[in-house]
Amino acid sequence: MKKIIILIVLICTCAFFIHVDAQIDITKKIRNRAERHANDGIDKGLDEIEKNLFEDDKSESEKSSEQEKTEESKETESTTSETTTSETDQKKEEGSGAAALNWSRYDFIPGDKVIFEDNLQGEENGEFPSRWDLVKGVAENAEVDGENVIYFRSASTSIIPYIKNRDQDYLPEKFTVEFDCYFEKHEYPSYYVTLYDLKNQSYIKLDPVRIIPNGAHCGHEFKGKYPGKGYEYDNENSFWRHVSISFNRRALKVYLDDSRILNIPNIEANPSGITISIDGYGTAGVKGINRFIKNIRIAEGAVKLYDKLQQDGKIVSNGIRFDVGKSTIRPESMGVLNKITELMNDHTDIKFSVEGHTDSDGDEDFNMKLSEERAEAVVNILVQMGIERNRLESKGFGETVPVDTNSTPEGKANNRRVEFIKI
Repeated sequence: MKKIIILIVLICTCAFFIHVDAQIDITKKIRNRAERHANDGIDKGLDEIEKNLFEDDKSESEKSSEQEKTEESKETESTTSETTTSETDQKKEEGSGAAALNWSRYDFIPGDKVIFEDNLQGEENGEFPSRWDLVKGVAENAEVDGENVIYFRSASTSIIPYIKNRDQDYLPEKFTVEFDCYFEKHEYPSYYVTLYDLKNQSYIKLDPVRIIPNGAHCGHEFKGKYPGKGYEYDNENSFWRHVSISFNRRALKVYLDDSRILNIPNIEANPSGITISIDGYGTAGVKGINRFIKNIRIAEGAVKLYDKLQQDGKIVSNGIRFDVGKSTIRPESMGVLNKITELMNDHTDIKFSVEGHTDSDGDEDFNMKLSEERAEAVVNILVQMGIERNRLESKGFGETVPVDTNSTPEGKANNRRVEFIKI
């Protein structure tokens, strides 16, 4: 009988502790769930705050950044995004993680008069970039892979071009902005382009254009993402993206590499200046230490190429870019080359003399030879794109026919050009 009583007591004791453990476990689950809900609320609040980049640096940023990555991966393409079909079998460039893009659908045409140019030549590492002014944060010159870059050293750093009369509206009704930005592996950084000068100009009710590794946003309403295979965000490799922005009176277009990903017909604002910024996520140490931009250019917008040809008998373009001191055509040149090809296909009677020009930097004989090689390189790529060779000829003039001063970066940029002369 005693054994039975002892057994009953043991069973009751075990049941009690099991019940208590279950209560404790349930309590923990309830508390954890409450904490998750609280964190969700905090994250949503941070998402709202992020609409204005220029508030104070955000704490708890890594948590919000991780949530944002998940949300980005689930987003469907917006109706405002250009969803052109991409190449489905593109290969990755060796070691870079960036798609091997052929830029065959790229239709961005840069402005034909450069009003601000900074290729960072002659800058001293560790110093603040001489052609810029600081709004907030820390920025300095650096070198990456043998090229000069602007290095954003702290979170939420903002810089503005050092332009004369920058307190006034210096952007024409048609303009383009271009630069290259760097994305570090294992991070999900953002770059922002605000279409007014945050330091010197009055506030404009216009969300900044936010550039992310695989897309661009303009506020919460307009979101665009890379289309299809070959354009995914590669978290395991670092890579550069070429950003191109065009504005035509009220319409705003944004390109990332070869894809037009935002096309906003009416932004209901008048852009007056440029501010380039980085996100508030990340601090010195592990996160946020590799934010770089380079090759920054602002240009006054151009008329259509065929209209220019009809008016002037020639097309003058500084949008065909080459590697420094070489005749290697850079991929962002394909917007102009695609349009020239389209024009020649539509008007089969047109023939061009393709003529290369350089600025005055370097040896005069070298520049002459370089301009000849660059003109021939343009002819060769047009032939590869289907234009008959007998409709094209090439010439080089080196630095002998400038159209602007060679004493400023902008003047040099205007002198480095390719002209298509109708023959």
